[in-house]
Amino acid sequence: MRKLLLSNDDGVHAPGLRALHDALSAHGRLRVVAPDRDKSGASNSLTLTRPLALTALDNGFYSVDGTPADCVYLGVNGVWDEKPDLVISGINHGGNLGDDVLYSGTVAAAMEGRNLGMAAIAVSLCGERYFETAGRVAATLVGAAESLSLPPRSLLNVNVPDVPWEDIQGVRVTRMGYRGPAAQPLRVKDPRGRERYWIAAVGDNADDGADTDFAAIEAGYVSITPLQTDLTRHAALDDVRNWLDALSNS
Repeated sequence: MRKLLLSNDDGVHAPGLRALHDALSAHGRLRVVAPDRDKSGASNSLTLTRPLALTALDNGFYSVDGTPADCVYLGVNGVWDEKPDLVISGINHGGNLGDDVLYSGTVAAAMEGRNLGMAAIAVSLCGERYFETAGRVAATLVGAAESLSLPPRSLLNVNVPDVPWEDIQGVRVTRMGYRGPAAQPLRVKDPRGRERYWIAAVGDNADDGADTDFAAIEAGYVSITPLQTDLTRHAALDDVRNWLDALSNS
């Protein structure tokens, strides 16, 4: 039986994580290692300035006083004798569409698994209601994961419309869309009158073409986007070389 490591960024007590666990319970031996609190937006950060506490909870889950990437790192490396076969992160409360993936702790947990040699899937619900729908999507994909061959350092980013299962229109393989600039931070005062700032809402969609994850969700389809951890802009390599050659010859 396959060994599945589950994590998230909404915290070990989040209903999306419980829904993922319940949906995958028949698909392998599950281990859950997740942050002890909400770590949304933590991206790929690791905790390097202090030791981490791994705590067993009454429900069999494990909490970590760190980031999603910390959780997967501990779940894969050395805490247990057996390594997982597959890392599944989610179910996130809200979509991770377009360049949301740059900030997402949900995607980062899957990415950490991929970096450590595991196959990995990130699952997000574009809302906070129909976790059962996202759980069924996750179970379907995990059940077929052994037949999927991805290039090294690749993972799947899955977004699910927040609708009942019977209202899902199908599945689309998509590319990342892009958002415009985020709104200005919200200036507030704390109870002592000191000025503070809230990070504001994400920007509006700037690229939501028909083949994007944004468009798939808007049309009621599950969006599956293959992601890679190689951020090199290969198409720009020659431009940068030519630029440097021109500098050295000037």
